[in-house]
Amino acid sequence: MYAIKTFDEEHRVLATGNEPELHRLVLVKYQRGEWQFPVVIEEEAAKPWDDAAYLASMKQDPKQGEREDIKAIRQAHKHGKHTLRELADSTAMELNRVKDLVHKYSLPLTNDYWRAEKYNNPDEVIAYQTLARLCKRIGAPEFSIRQASMSNGIVNGYYISRVPKV
Repeated sequence: MYAIKTFDEEHRVLATGNEPELHRLVLVKYQRGEWQFPVVIEEEAAKPWDDAAYLASMKQDPKQGEREDIKAIRQAHKHGKHTLRELADSTAMELNRVKDLVHKYSLPLTNDYWRAEKYNNPDEVIAYQTLARLCKRIGAPEFSIRQASMSNGIVNGYYISRVPKV
Protein backbone atom coordinates (compact mmCIF):
# COMPACT_ATOMS: atom_id res chain seq x y z
CA MET A 1 0.00 0.00 0.00
CA TYR A 2 1.34 3.43 -1.01
CA ALA A 3 0.37 6.95 0.02
CA ILE A 4 0.66 10.41 -1.54
CA LYS A 5 2.00 12.80 1.10
CA THR A 6 2.77 16.50 1.09
CA PHE A 7 6.46 17.36 0.99
CA ASP A 8 6.57 19.58 4.08
CA GLU A 9 6.93 19.18 7.86
CA GLU A 10 3.40 17.85 8.30
CA HIS A 11 3.55 15.06 5.67
CA ARG A 12 -0.24 15.02 5.34
CA VAL A 13 -1.64 11.99 3.52
CA LEU A 14 -3.63 13.09 0.48
CA ALA A 15 -4.52 9.67 -0.95
CA THR A 16 -3.72 5.98 -0.56
CA GLY A 17 -3.78 3.10 -3.00
CA ASN A 18 -1.51 1.10 -5.30
CA GLU A 19 1.47 2.76 -6.99
CA PRO A 20 0.32 3.02 -10.65
CA GLU A 21 -3.05 4.41 -9.59
CA LEU A 22 -1.40 7.08 -7.42
CA HIS A 23 0.98 8.10 -10.24
CA ARG A 24 -2.01 8.71 -12.51
CA LEU A 25 -3.78 10.68 -9.76
CA VAL A 26 -0.74 12.92 -9.20
CA LEU A 27 -0.39 13.56 -12.94
CA VAL A 28 -4.09 14.46 -13.31
CA LYS A 29 -4.07 16.77 -10.27
CA TYR A 30 -0.97 18.64 -11.55
CA GLN A 31 -2.39 18.96 -15.08
CA ARG A 32 -5.65 20.42 -13.74
CA GLY A 33 -3.72 22.76 -11.43
CA GLU A 34 -5.39 21.43 -8.29
CA TRP A 35 -2.07 20.65 -6.62
CA GLN A 36 0.54 23.36 -6.92
CA PHE A 37 2.75 22.02 -4.16
CA PRO A 38 5.29 19.18 -4.21
CA VAL A 39 4.10 15.71 -3.20
CA VAL A 40 5.84 12.38 -2.71
CA ILE A 41 4.61 8.80 -3.10
CA GLU A 42 5.86 6.66 -0.24
CA GLU A 43 5.25 3.13 0.86
CA GLU A 44 3.15 3.13 4.01
CA ALA A 45 4.90 1.33 6.83
CA ALA A 46 2.90 -0.75 9.23
CA LYS A 47 2.02 1.34 12.25
CA PRO A 48 3.08 -0.01 15.65
CA TRP A 49 0.30 -1.37 17.81
CA ASP A 50 -1.02 1.22 20.26
CA ASP A 51 -3.21 -0.19 23.05
CA ALA A 52 -4.37 3.24 24.25
CA ALA A 53 -5.56 4.28 20.78
CA TYR A 54 -7.26 0.93 20.25
CA LEU A 55 -9.12 1.16 23.56
CA ALA A 56 -10.08 4.77 22.86
CA SER A 57 -11.57 3.73 19.53
CA MET A 58 -13.67 1.09 21.30
CA LYS A 59 -15.29 3.62 23.67
CA GLN A 60 -18.90 4.29 22.89
CA ASP A 61 -19.95 7.76 21.81
CA PRO A 62 -21.92 9.26 24.72
CA LYS A 63 -24.64 10.56 22.37
CA GLN A 64 -25.03 7.07 20.90
CA GLY A 65 -25.47 5.65 24.40
CA GLU A 66 -28.13 8.26 25.15
CA ARG A 67 -29.96 7.46 21.92
CA GLU A 68 -30.05 3.77 22.79
CA ASP A 69 -31.24 4.51 26.33
CA ILE A 70 -34.01 6.79 25.06
CA LYS A 71 -35.03 4.15 22.56
CA ALA A 72 -35.26 1.60 25.40
CA ILE A 73 -37.29 4.02 27.56
CA ARG A 74 -39.73 4.72 24.72
CA GLN A 75 -40.08 1.00 24.01
CA ALA A 76 -40.80 0.26 27.69
CA HIS A 77 -43.32 3.14 27.80
CA LYS A 78 -45.01 1.71 24.72
CA HIS A 79 -45.33 -1.64 26.52
CA GLY A 80 -47.23 -0.10 29.44
CA LYS A 81 -44.50 1.05 31.82
CA HIS A 82 -45.63 4.56 32.79
CA THR A 83 -43.81 5.43 36.01
CA LEU A 84 -40.12 6.20 36.30
CA ARG A 85 -39.57 3.21 38.57
CA GLU A 86 -41.25 0.82 36.15
CA LEU A 87 -39.17 2.27 33.31
CA ALA A 88 -35.96 1.91 35.32
CA ASP A 89 -36.78 -1.70 36.20
CA SER A 90 -37.73 -2.74 32.69
CA THR A 91 -34.76 -1.03 31.01
CA ALA A 92 -32.21 -2.07 33.68
CA MET A 93 -31.07 1.54 34.07
CA GLU A 94 -30.59 3.49 37.26
CA LEU A 95 -33.59 5.50 38.39
CA ASN A 96 -31.61 8.76 38.30
CA ARG A 97 -30.47 8.07 34.73
CA VAL A 98 -34.09 7.51 33.65
CA LYS A 99 -35.20 10.69 35.46
CA ASP A 100 -32.46 12.73 33.79
CA LEU A 101 -33.24 11.44 30.30
CA VAL A 102 -37.00 11.86 30.70
CA HIS A 103 -36.46 15.45 31.86
CA LYS A 104 -33.72 16.31 29.34
CA TYR A 105 -35.65 15.10 26.30
CA SER A 106 -39.16 15.84 27.65
CA LEU A 107 -40.28 12.28 27.05
CA PRO A 108 -44.03 11.92 27.47
CA LEU A 109 -45.09 10.05 30.59
CA THR A 110 -48.83 9.88 31.16
CA ASN A 111 -48.49 9.23 34.87
CA ASP A 112 -47.42 12.60 36.23
CA TYR A 113 -48.59 15.32 38.59
CA TRP A 114 -48.83 19.09 38.68
CA ARG A 115 -46.73 21.34 40.87
CA ALA A 116 -47.01 25.05 41.63
CA GLU A 117 -44.33 27.11 43.34
CA LYS A 118 -44.99 30.64 44.59
CA TYR A 119 -43.06 33.10 42.41
CA ASN A 120 -41.74 35.31 45.21
CA ASN A 121 -41.63 32.61 47.95
CA PRO A 122 -39.97 29.36 46.80
CA ASP A 123 -40.77 27.72 50.15
CA GLU A 124 -44.50 27.80 49.35
CA VAL A 125 -45.06 24.80 47.09
CA ILE A 126 -48.25 23.02 46.08
CA ALA A 127 -47.28 19.59 44.80
CA TYR A 128 -48.75 16.15 43.98
CA GLN A 129 -51.95 17.62 42.52
CA THR A 130 -54.17 16.63 39.65
CA LEU A 131 -54.95 19.42 37.22
CA ALA A 132 -58.47 19.91 38.59
CA ARG A 133 -57.24 20.17 42.20
CA LEU A 134 -54.51 22.61 41.26
CA CYS A 135 -57.07 24.79 39.43
CA LYS A 136 -59.14 25.01 42.61
CA ARG A 137 -56.12 25.66 44.86
CA ILE A 138 -54.69 28.58 42.88
CA GLY A 139 -57.93 29.79 41.31
CA ALA A 140 -57.00 29.58 37.63
CA PRO A 141 -58.61 27.92 34.61
CA GLU A 142 -57.21 24.65 33.21
CA PHE A 143 -56.17 26.07 29.84
CA SER A 144 -54.00 28.77 31.42
CA ILE A 145 -52.26 26.21 33.67
CA ARG A 146 -51.63 23.89 30.72
CA GLN A 147 -50.30 26.77 28.65
CA ALA A 148 -48.06 27.97 31.49
CA SER A 149 -46.62 24.49 31.99
CA MET A 150 -45.64 24.28 28.32
CA SER A 151 -43.98 27.68 28.29
CA ASN A 152 -42.55 27.61 31.84
CA GLY A 153 -44.82 30.49 32.74
CA ILE A 154 -46.49 31.95 35.79
CA VAL A 155 -50.20 31.85 36.65
CA ASN A 156 -51.66 33.86 39.56
CA GLY A 157 -48.20 34.28 41.07
CA TYR A 158 -47.29 30.58 40.83
CA TYR A 159 -44.65 28.98 38.63
CA ILE A 160 -46.38 25.93 37.11
CA SER A 161 -44.69 22.67 36.11
CA ARG A 162 -45.57 19.08 35.35
CA VAL A 163 -43.53 16.47 37.16
CA PRO A 164 -43.26 12.78 36.19
CA LYS A 165 -44.43 10.47 38.96
CA VAL A 166 -41.85 8.08 40.40
